[in-house]
Amino acid sequence: MPDDEREASTRREYVRYGGTVVGAGLAAGCLGPGDAGGEPEPNGTGGTGDGGSDGGEGDATEASGYSVTMEPVGTVEFDRVPETIAPFTADYIDMLVALGHADAVRSIWYRGRYKTIHYEELDGVSIDLDGLTQLWNDGVSKEPFYEMDADLHLMDPGALTDWLGAWSEADLEEVRTNVAPFLGNLIFRRTDDWHDYRYYSLYEAFEKVAEVVRERERFEAIRSIHDELVTDVQSRLPAREDRPDAALVFAGRQPEEFTPYRIDGRGANKEHFHALGIDDAFAGTDVEGYSGSQSLDYEALLEVDPDSLLLRYHREGMTRAEFEETVLAHLKDHELGSQLTAVEEDRVFRGGPIYAGPLHNLFMIERYAKGYYPEEFTEDELVDRDRLSRIITEGA
Repeated sequence: MPDDEREASTRREYVRYGGTVVGAGLAAGCLGPGDAGGEPEPNGTGGTGDGGSDGGEGDATEASGYSVTMEPVGTVEFDRVPETIAPFTADYIDMLVALGHADAVRSIWYRGRYKTIHYEELDGVSIDLDGLTQLWNDGVSKEPFYEMDADLHLMDPGALTDWLGAWSEADLEEVRTNVAPFLGNLIFRRTDDWHDYRYYSLYEAFEKVAEVVRERERFEAIRSIHDELVTDVQSRLPAREDRPDAALVFAGRQPEEFTPYRIDGRGANKEHFHALGIDDAFAGTDVEGYSGSQSLDYEALLEVDPDSLLLRYHREGMTRAEFEETVLAHLKDHELGSQLTAVEEDRVFRGGPIYAGPLHNLFMIERYAKGYYPEEFTEDELVDRDRLSRIITEGA
């Protein structure tokens, strides 16, 4: 065997053993009766929690090894830190970037859904987007998984089998056995019937990823920044009755209809809104809380007439100025759109990324604090870029 093939084979063996354990665990139905269902996420703190009761810092298996436990897969054992990792959604990539392991990332579900503009504000922090394998190409094929030959697939297997319906259980077992194990939990939303096992908050999932790459100190340092930011922001918010509510919707560049996406639902991509205590304008209405379930025209949106409007989808690549010149200008010129209170009072914002990792979360808290309450949050920056950059690039 050539040296490079021998090295790749040896490198992957140390996590393949974990894959074997995982396969046996799933076949035996290893999840206990208390494991199903979502955990409530505390308002404000983003549900940092204590990492739950299923693994702590990662249990040591022997002097040179460790294990990480995360539902729905169970326990994966490692002899050393994975050198190459294949995530699916961008929230998990953002976690790896935050932990200083951007070079390990090999894949993304859909490149256009990964927003990286916030990295430009962090000295020395970047990722090679063009170098990532896009897994979605009119479906998800198994071939890229073999080609990447990653040490770990950092993704909820249910995303492939149940969310997208792209793979069978046999496909999962094949890739798990022949390439590498899976580990991950779909956290960006909590509206899927098939997700009948434990959900993790953003920081609970982030802690699990830190266990995988053995970056406890970096994780704790970033969590400290997050907790300090939330405490500071919440101490300066007006009383709840004086805060504007918000309608979070998907919409096009020149929108004529809007797809609702409820703020009061749980999921990692809404934790920054919860930290700011922003109420859902759709609360108490018959508007369903699942994106894609219905559309609202201007007349229906005017019936709700939210205090503010959060427009989500492709606009995260825009600057605020570009957003104002295109989307906001269209709303102001629209016969009905211009009658919305949110438009009249200039409280129309970009809605943030769908898959929000911990770095996204910090910048979103800052953005919306300054956007909603510009007279209170007058500082140029609420997040210390230099401190955050040093943690990512140099360690805690």
